[in-house]
Amino acid sequence: MREALTHMQRHTARVRSLRKVWARLHLVGAAVFLILAVGAARADTPETATGAFAANCFSPFMTAQRAEMLLASPGVRVDFYDLDPFSDVPVSPVIGRPATVGTDRRCEVAFDGDHSELAASAAVAGLQAEGITTASPLPDRYQPTDGTTLLAARRLNPRRIAVVHAGTRPGPNGVETFVFVERLTPLEVVE
Repeated sequence: MREALTHMQRHTARVRSLRKVWARLHLVGAAVFLILAVGAARADTPETATGAFAANCFSPFMTAQRAEMLLASPGVRVDFYDLDPFSDVPVSPVIGRPATVGTDRRCEVAFDGDHSELAASAAVAGLQAEGITTASPLPDRYQPTDGTTLLAARRLNPRRIAVVHAGTRPGPNGVETFVFVERLTPLEVVE
């Protein structure tokens, strides 16, 4: 009887030990899955961010709420305001960086790393997709920086110009890529 009890205790101890090993394997598996998922999200951040910029930032229906929904993803920083919407959408106040003097709208994405060529290509593709192709003189206050890949002005309509800027700059985690479009107020357009 005593021998059977000792055998049962050893068996119970082995089962408990196996359960602990199994639980640890589950934790390790979950950790590996999270690391891979975060790595995959970071790996496609430049394509995701620049694709979302091209598809959405030139839309007159964009709002701050839609910008967060359509542009934000892990690793992507969004800056949006629209003080004078073209369409019947609510005003989106300035909540990121201060508004650029003489503008009433900004739509921007930024993310870690140097992907400035991709950002410039996405900006050009977005402009072409919307038919915004008429060049306009660049206002003096817009100057290229060390990391500029694209800086251009395009006419939106007879009274409005948009300025697109893509490149790299110092970010919160080192070098970051940015791409933005800012719409100038009508008074800024010189005929």
